[in-house]
Amino acid sequence: MGIGIALISVLGLILFAYVGTALIGLNVLFGVVFPYAAFIIFVVGFIYRVVKWGKSPVPYRIPTTAGQYYSSLGFKQNKIDNPSTAWGVALRMFFEVFTFRSLFRNTKAELMQGRLYIGSSKWLWLGAIVFHYSFLIIFLRHMRFFTTETPWVISTIESLDSFLQIHILGSPLFYITNFTIFVALLYLLGRRIFDSKVKYISLPSDYFPLFLILGIVTTGILMRYFFKVDVTAIKELTLGLVYFKPVIPKEVGSLFYIHLFLVSVLFAYFPFSKLMHMAGVFLSPTRNLANNNRMKRHVNPWEYPVKHRHYEEYEDEFREKMKKAGIPVEKE
Repeated sequence: MGIGIALISVLGLILFAYVGTALIGLNVLFGVVFPYAAFIIFVVGFIYRVVKWGKSPVPYRIPTTAGQYYSSLGFKQNKIDNPSTAWGVALRMFFEVFTFRSLFRNTKAELMQGRLYIGSSKWLWLGAIVFHYSFLIIFLRHMRFFTTETPWVISTIESLDSFLQIHILGSPLFYITNFTIFVALLYLLGRRIFDSKVKYISLPSDYFPLFLILGIVTTGILMRYFFKVDVTAIKELTLGLVYFKPVIPKEVGSLFYIHLFLVSVLFAYFPFSKLMHMAGVFLSPTRNLANNNRMKRHVNPWEYPVKHRHYEEYEDEFREKMKKAGIPVEKE
């Protein structure tokens, strides 16, 4: 049910953009209004979510631990998986953000012939890291459309991404990340469809961004290798958006507007979805706190004073009842 809703939603967005540009001619709406609106929603929504998370009180240290704690008994501390200092936390966050360390440590459990087997599960880590790095490189490559002169960094990234020097049907050079992100998306989507355990807990909000990004990637590949588009006209449109002097070149076709509209939807959807884990990982108390509970006392700042009683006071009040119940007492 969830996969059908997500797929129909994305197909509806594609049809909406096609009808709006190819049939009705609302190019200004899809080329100017929607991108600006999506960018504003993205920035405002992103800041709102981060500020809201930042204001959430975290009185206690609740880091996820996966290694030996600091001890003076001769046991070696795991300074990355169980850090007790700020530098240890910084190192842990670095590996978490750039190598998906916790996902790499992921294991799977299966019942086989009546016995429970626990083993390594690296395919999810590989699919996730290939997708994220491919997406990052593609995002950086597209920055050339938003600058008058392409920075040398972007040119270098493009050269490395196309170093195989492969041409498809006489089209421009083949980018490796175009292939890797497509395969990674198919794997992540297939995992949710064919893995019964993952499918059971999947919601439309889990399928929708996968189909949406798959639509963006597919239209991008079609424009580059199969249907000719005027790159100069596209850059004229994007530069107009950057400098707040929007123009709508006639040479830009409906396929580009579909691509741009799907990107705009992704930007607008981003702050209200699970994709916000991009920022949430930095604000997660299970990741960004040092585990120094035994070294330093952490007191809840809003905990109201509670009157405590010693056991002697408790026994003085309930001694007779305790005796009748057969509970031993210290004083007769």
